[in-house]
Amino acid sequence: MFSKLSIALPAFLAILAVATPTPNEPASSCTTGPIQCCDTVESASSPAAASLIKSLGIVLQDVTAEVGLTCSPITVVGVGSGSACSASPVCCTDNSWGGLISIGCVPVTL
Repeated sequence: MFSKLSIALPAFLAILAVATPTPNEPASSCTTGPIQCCDTVESASSPAAASLIKSLGIVLQDVTAEVGLTCSPITVVGVGSGSACSASPVCCTDNSWGGLISIGCVPVTL
């Protein structure tokens, strides 16, 4: 009885750990550039994002990546509006599209 439980319990806990969503990353963990404040964050396959990606000629390897639309850089420690984000603060791997779109985004906590 206990031997079956000793096998089943670790397997169940491993599945639970994989299925549990992780909380937002702390802002200090963003090493790919400035944290972005994006009006919306959605899947690259969403109609709005897919249309913008196509019009800019961006080729994505992962169409399930999260992207930020209409983004501006913010500072974590700063003065004034540059340190605040009333929309979606994110850390993205590619911010090179002039604020129109940021690619590979992960939500962060400011």
